[in-house]
Amino acid sequence: MVLAQKSENERDRLAELRSFDVLDSAPDPAFDEVVDLLAEMLDMPVALISLVDENRQWFRARHGFEPAETPLGQSICSHAILEDDILEIEDTLLDLRSADNPLCCGLLADMRFYAGAPLVTRTGHRIGSLCVLDRRPRKLTAAQRKLLTVMAGQVMRQLDLERTLKNKEVLREEIDHRVKNSLQTVASTVRLYKARTQSAEAREALDAIGRRVDAIASLHAELNMTSKMHHVRLDNYLERVALLLQRHAPAGTRVEVEADPIEVDSRVASSLGIVANEFAANSAKYARPGPGQTMTIRFVLTRIGENRMALVCADNGAERTCADESDALSSTALGARLMEAAAAQVGGTLIQGRETGGFVLRAEVPIDPSRAEEEPVRPLRDPAAARAAE
Repeated sequence: MVLAQKSENERDRLAELRSFDVLDSAPDPAFDEVVDLLAEMLDMPVALISLVDENRQWFRARHGFEPAETPLGQSICSHAILEDDILEIEDTLLDLRSADNPLCCGLLADMRFYAGAPLVTRTGHRIGSLCVLDRRPRKLTAAQRKLLTVMAGQVMRQLDLERTLKNKEVLREEIDHRVKNSLQTVASTVRLYKARTQSAEAREALDAIGRRVDAIASLHAELNMTSKMHHVRLDNYLERVALLLQRHAPAGTRVEVEADPIEVDSRVASSLGIVANEFAANSAKYARPGPGQTMTIRFVLTRIGENRMALVCADNGAERTCADESDALSSTALGARLMEAAAAQVGGTLIQGRETGGFVLRAEVPIDPSRAEEEPVRPLRDPAAARAAE
């Protein structure tokens, strides 16, 4: 058998091949479809995506061929990657590179025709080929050669895409690790300064900062759980926020969530998380349920328009210890300013008021702030008026 010569930059070529991290991976329908379609369009019994490794050729996808790999001594593709263009062998028994190949001379198979287009990376390395084989001698037409070349390019672009996504995932995991460490450091620093300060105003400010860090940490965890880098499901996110609030709530407090499965930009989710955090902190500090009642803080998120949703935050504080509950959203309270700013930065509005048996805050926010102008905002004076309007 005539073994193919090694390329002058064989070490770099192998390094490039392995950078795709695809060798010995599970079958992928995206590549299987390519060889199935190519075999049908060229009327070939065998079509392969072959990756030429150091001592073997491994098939990313195969049609009409059983082995998942073969040694280089049986690899015509190892010759194909030395060519700039398609390697076409019209009769394998008449070509020294394939005449005694067990796959061609009848020892293992009787492939009498081969055509392979090299898979060329962006750096110019040929890592394998897209090839077709037949049991009879033949010759490709110009149109068939063009088709083989184009589809080889498509295979290479798919391999490039998969490598890029894998690299991004590795980078994302590293960033995730660093962000979590940074958030933990900030939270620890806030707690340290809070323990040392004697100023009630400073402690309140540090509490507000700590709650915002908790909201960001919860959002980060939810982003890490989702397959999309910049969007979250609000029902999942608010459940995580509620669990966080439950852990920090006074004994006997129950935090409940009911949310529609709305997907939003992470910035919108963060804003609603801040509103929920601040409302819960306000309720825990000031609300007192009636005799025999369990303190309950409830969040209900519903879609109220094509591009609008409402987050209703309610507690069952029949009594309130703050001096002026009607001023709960005034600019004099740091928590109130945080809620107002969080809603405003995504085009939302807040309304609040006391109802029978508790206190209610309603945040109306566009689902997609970039489309906010498409749907007019209805002015609402208080939660009761909001429900009446609906």
